[in-house]
Amino acid sequence: MEEGGKRKAVIEFEKFSFQYFSQAEPTLHDIDLKIYEGEKVLIVGPSGSGKSTMGHCLNGLIPFSYHGKVEGSLKICGSKTQEMNIFELSKRVGTVLQDADGQFIGLTVGEDIAFALENDLVKQDEMKETVQKVADMVDMGQLLKSSPFELSGGQKQRVAFAGVLVDDVDILLFDEPLANLDPATGKTAIDLIDKVWREYRKTVVIIEHRLEDVLYRDVDRIVLVNDGRVVADMTPDQMMAADILGKYGIREPLYVTALKYAGVEVKEAHRAGRLATLDIPAVQDAVLKWDRELQEKQKGEERQVILSAEHLNFQYTKKRKILQDINFEIREGEMVSIVGTNGAGKSTLAKVICGFVNEDGGRRLYGGEDMKGQTIKERSKIISYVMQNPNQMICKPMIFDEVALGLRLNDVPEDVITERVEKALKICGLSPFKKWPISALSYGQKKRVTIASMLVMDPKILILDEPTAGQDYHHYTEIMEFLKTLNESGVTILMITHDMHLMLEYTSHAIVISDGKKIGDASAVEILTNEEIAGAANLKVTSLYELAKLVGIEDAEGFVQKFIDYERRNMRA
Repeated sequence: MEEGGKRKAVIEFEKFSFQYFSQAEPTLHDIDLKIYEGEKVLIVGPSGSGKSTMGHCLNGLIPFSYHGKVEGSLKICGSKTQEMNIFELSKRVGTVLQDADGQFIGLTVGEDIAFALENDLVKQDEMKETVQKVADMVDMGQLLKSSPFELSGGQKQRVAFAGVLVDDVDILLFDEPLANLDPATGKTAIDLIDKVWREYRKTVVIIEHRLEDVLYRDVDRIVLVNDGRVVADMTPDQMMAADILGKYGIREPLYVTALKYAGVEVKEAHRAGRLATLDIPAVQDAVLKWDRELQEKQKGEERQVILSAEHLNFQYTKKRKILQDINFEIREGEMVSIVGTNGAGKSTLAKVICGFVNEDGGRRLYGGEDMKGQTIKERSKIISYVMQNPNQMICKPMIFDEVALGLRLNDVPEDVITERVEKALKICGLSPFKKWPISALSYGQKKRVTIASMLVMDPKILILDEPTAGQDYHHYTEIMEFLKTLNESGVTILMITHDMHLMLEYTSHAIVISDGKKIGDASAVEILTNEEIAGAANLKVTSLYELAKLVGIEDAEGFVQKFIDYERRNMRA
């Protein structure tokens, strides 16, 4: 760690700039950054900020896979990367990718972990011993003979992690490690990263926009990147006190937001970088006073039930029931979260509601009328379904034609099609692009196109699968405020999601599915303040609830609800 009384820098950006050959402007500008041996550093920034490009520079994808113009210097463990080959870099920097599937090489977990050792011609006995040791380290020692592709998202990430650790690299780079994980699995992933960092003193670099989830455990520094530049380099405590995250489209931890609403001038001395280190006595009085002053939201008029299920059952095969005795009521104009672990039955429930598959028992009712016997075409005029990945839905090369497709298949006159398409494009903020090719759009814009293609059919109910998956705070807010506007226009919206912030901020009602059974049906606040139900759904209780408990608020659930109501009243006015 020490070199002549000084810390040893293992990553050194000096006046470093990078421009892809395919782009007119540099992606990175004059980066000056040092990361020292044994540090754990979090790099955050909005989508397109350049943080992933920095990661590509560290692991050698730039310049060996992505070509461009480099200015300045980048040193890894004292050697200039421009003078190193990809093999040399791979011995210094191990990368765990966002998409673990893209990292697998072996047919079994054991083979995949052993890949680097085989390349190094390690003896068989030594290889087996090392693979077992590393697999045990990441709690995968019992699954060495399993196929990586049969594992859960969290298990896949563990295997990818082990495949990097086995090579005994100096630096571990995690590129959006939480992007495809539910909150509970993400928490476990952060625990695992922290364990390896503490026990083996590796230098750890995490690129992520889910700030609060990473700060569940210690980090030494947060590097904030925007427009290809480092705009801040601080400790977590300093960053929370600086009040700059929102300016750059990064969501600050909810408990920090609550402190500010309560009138606390957050200072470095408050140690607000982690809830676990927060100086509770220093903020307690302010939070308690604010809680007393907050108004209870008045209950609005109860609306009519638009969609309900009575004792729904479904199974693909006789061996396993996917849905078991599902009952619920959804009211007109509601925005509802459907949550649960991967494989719990959420997507299957959505398919049954839409009529893509038929229930084995029970009833689905729209406006009190049984939907059994309706064709998919008939149901599509009532219920529309938007998949998580817009690329899996888009069929036409041009935006207008894609949005018009459903109407044309229903033989709607062309003049009516033009009117309805233009209306849908306007609602979705896509009017300026109606003559554009789909290929020219961003991922978020493509998502809007798929929603427009459903809205044009004038559905009463819109179901969306993970509408905010992988999006930074700016794009998350953009899509959710758009959906909120749709909802306020009268469209009932159901969302399959793992996003706890989405649940709290936008949905008043949450349905929890676990192992094909409904285990929760209440307000989002009630679900995310119930440790038993949240745990069963692979969610976490919100940090607002934990803050309330720490300061001594008796009705912690009520505090969370009052916080959400306060935000809706005051911050979106």
